[in-house]
Amino acid sequence: MTALSPAGPPTAVRAPVLELHDIHQVYGSGDASVHALRGIDLSVSEGDYVAIMGPSGSGKSTLMNLLGCLDVASHGRYTLAGNDVSTLDENALARIRNRQIGFIFQSFNLVPRMSALANVELPLVYGRVGRAERKRCALEALDTVGLADRAQHEPQELSGGQQQRVAIARALVTSPTLVLADEPTGNLDSASTDEILGMFDLLARDGRTIVVITHEAHVAEQAHRVLTISDGLIVSDRVSASLPGAPRANGRRAL
Repeated sequence: MTALSPAGPPTAVRAPVLELHDIHQVYGSGDASVHALRGIDLSVSEGDYVAIMGPSGSGKSTLMNLLGCLDVASHGRYTLAGNDVSTLDENALARIRNRQIGFIFQSFNLVPRMSALANVELPLVYGRVGRAERKRCALEALDTVGLADRAQHEPQELSGGQQQRVAIARALVTSPTLVLADEPTGNLDSASTDEILGMFDLLARDGRTIVVITHEAHVAEQAHRVLTISDGLIVSDRVSASLPGAPRANGRRAL
């Protein structure tokens, strides 16, 4: 497995990877309208490891879709790596999703009957990267998550934790600006959950920018920063209690 840096979370001033300004998301119209997000302001800097948590219906899934450029806000401005996503057409959004965002899903979303290597190569196939370069990058990504020796195994030959590690490798293979994980441990047992959270911790220590969407407090607390969303608003933004010297629950900073 490729060695990752043992350094802790960066402390220097870093450029923002993503910024949200007064984001609203409204579905429907008139009396049938639903205000899923009600004015979100958020900045995530390079190297941040952020968890966004909240109950069902809080707006966190809507926010995840916007961060992942899977949807466009009804109102407000979203910039990713300096690009104003709010102004892009669908083709441009597809390029952003392929090149700048690495997705990790609860259900792994691996293609059956394709090897781990072929699954990891998929974003590079869509990006029209040559075969030799695809293989090199995919093997390097699998090595990063400790699965280079499972490159030719199909998903059904791997454990749940191993499948999610393949999904992490696929998310990393394009060297994305942002790694976006949606309930990444929701289908895993406790041992595999610890394994995946340990992997996220190593990636964060290596300077990756990670946003995890979760409803599980113990998953959120592994991040460096925890946001709580309720009724379409971020109601809390605090340093994780798991970090040395971090304030406990009564030290939350309301927005």
